[in-house]
Amino acid sequence: MELNEWAFIGAFFMLSWIFPAAPVIINKLIAPNRPTPIKRETYECGVETVGDTWVQFKVQYYLLALVFLVFDVEMVLLFPWAVAYNELGMFAFLAGGVFILLLLEGLVYAWRKGALEWT
Repeated sequence: MELNEWAFIGAFFMLSWIFPAAPVIINKLIAPNRPTPIKRETYECGVETVGDTWVQFKVQYYLLALVFLVFDVEMVLLFPWAVAYNELGMFAFLAGGVFILLLLEGLVYAWRKGALEWT
């Protein structure tokens, strides 16, 4: 390998840092900045906050969201597998079966931990 082949990769890495950073830097340089007390207030749907804004949420909401996310991703991955089911070989069938078994294991785990209980 020559050095010229690596120059392209080096240029790519430099540009991968420059392209995202350039708009942020340009914005800081040319955007107007006129802070006022009203602009610095906490905005919450147009309603002034009453009391403490730090509210504790139950962990069940978080766990339910994670379980939903897992099974939502499952549908995205299993839909193409189900559509192309007739053209798949035995290896793809077994890989899909292992995937479904792993998801079932996750469901049983969440069930036993009480993540699916709504209290």
